[in-house]
Amino acid sequence: MKAVLNKIFNSDKSCGLLFILPAMLGILIFIIIPIFCSFGLSFTKWDLLNSVQFVGFDNYKALFNDNLFYKILSNTIIFALSVSVLGVVIPLVLASILNAKISGSEFFKSAYFLPFITPMVVIGIVWAWIFDPNIGFLSQILHIHINWLYDSNFAMPALIIVSVWKLIGYNMIIFLSGFSNISQNLFEAARIDGANPVQTFKNITVPLLSPTIFFVIIITAISSFQVFDLIYLMTEGGPFDSTNVLVYAIYKNAFEYFNVGKASAIAYVLFTIILILTLIQWNLRKKVVYNEK
Repeated sequence: MKAVLNKIFNSDKSCGLLFILPAMLGILIFIIIPIFCSFGLSFTKWDLLNSVQFVGFDNYKALFNDNLFYKILSNTIIFALSVSVLGVVIPLVLASILNAKISGSEFFKSAYFLPFITPMVVIGIVWAWIFDPNIGFLSQILHIHINWLYDSNFAMPALIIVSVWKLIGYNMIIFLSGFSNISQNLFEAARIDGANPVQTFKNITVPLLSPTIFFVIIITAISSFQVFDLIYLMTEGGPFDSTNVLVYAIYKNAFEYFNVGKASAIAYVLFTIILILTLIQWNLRKKVVYNEK
């Protein structure tokens, strides 16, 4: 027995496998097994109390025959698309400005990144006060009375503003790290040749930074489709389901309506959407990413 143990621990490969075993067990127990279990539950009817009943594709049929589901799906797409565009364009512009070594750039980097590391609970509470139609900071400054979070026309734009504001710092730091891989001689040569900032940004920054831009677009889109905490804290899907999204619908069906089968079906619809979106983006990388083979 001692000889066997010595042989195992003297092997670099065996030691490596032994060290990653706890992490692999965690992934297996808390990620892989639940994935297969939730997929199976999407074909059942279960209220967490009674026995599981197999219902086939009834949960999926009920979803695609429900008008509310299409409203929730459209809300999710609108939110994800808006955040993906604004959450990439604004940080890219800010990173380009800060990369020019303006005065106080280190302060601005810290200031923009601070919201990203702030807990979402704090952000939700603060922004709910800012959007308050009576005593909110925004109403006091603009001298207007808008029910931001209680009006179906303004609730979703308000959430998009908060989500983009929180995301700006993280994406900006990623872009700045991408700038560090671009030779500053190219920007100096462009200035010598008489290129203005817009031309430099279009013809040098965007092409050479395209791998980083592509990465940021993918991770921003995926995280936007999975938004939950912001909705839960600020609007709870209202008013009139105008801010209800797929992940919040999963939570409602599973833990308020106790319809685990339907919640699992919604989860796999969301998984399919994210998978298709990622595959499309990945297949487009050769066309949009500079020097990609």
